[in-house]
Amino acid sequence: MRLVKCWFCSSTIYPGHGIQFVRNDAKIFRFCRSKCHKNFKMKRNPRKVKWTKSFRAAHGKDMTQDKTFEFEKKRNRPERYDRNVTEDTLMAIKKIDKIRTRREAEHINKRLKPDKKKVHMEEMKVIDNHISLIRAPEPLLDGRKKIKVLASKTESVQNEAMEE
Repeated sequence: MRLVKCWFCSSTIYPGHGIQFVRNDAKIFRFCRSKCHKNFKMKRNPRKVKWTKSFRAAHGKDMTQDKTFEFEKKRNRPERYDRNVTEDTLMAIKKIDKIRTRREAEHINKRLKPDKKKVHMEEMKVIDNHISLIRAPEPLLDGRKKIKVLASKTESVQNEAMEE
C-alpha cells in the first residue's frame, strides 16, 4: 500500500482517494480533496493559506527541525524479517513517541511564553486603573501628599504582584 502526500496541504492520501492532476510538462500533482485541488487551480500559495502544513512550518507554529521526524521517511527497499530487529524497532518507536511528545510540549510552551508576559502587563494596567476598588480610600489629604501616597501604593501593589 503506497501512501502519498497532498501537493497543497501535505496530508496523506490513501489508495483510492484524492485527485490527480497531470500538467502538460508531465508533472504529477496529487490532492487529498477538492478543497486543495480548487486552491491549486486558483493559483494560491500553500505557504500563505493558514490551514496548510507549509504555512504552519513557515510561521513557526509546528515543529519542523526535529530529528524524530527523520524516522518517518519513506524506505523503498524491503528488509528481511528478523525477530530481534522487529522487537528493537518496536521499542525504539515507543521511545521516539515519548521524545516527540515531550519536545512538542516544550515547543508549545516556548510559543506561549511571550503571551504570558502580555497578559501580565494587561492585568497590571487593570489594577492601576482600578486601584480604588482594591484598597480602601484614604482620608482627604492635600494634593501633593495624596499623589505621593497613591504612587507608593501602586508601587507596592506591583511589587506584590511580581513576587507572586
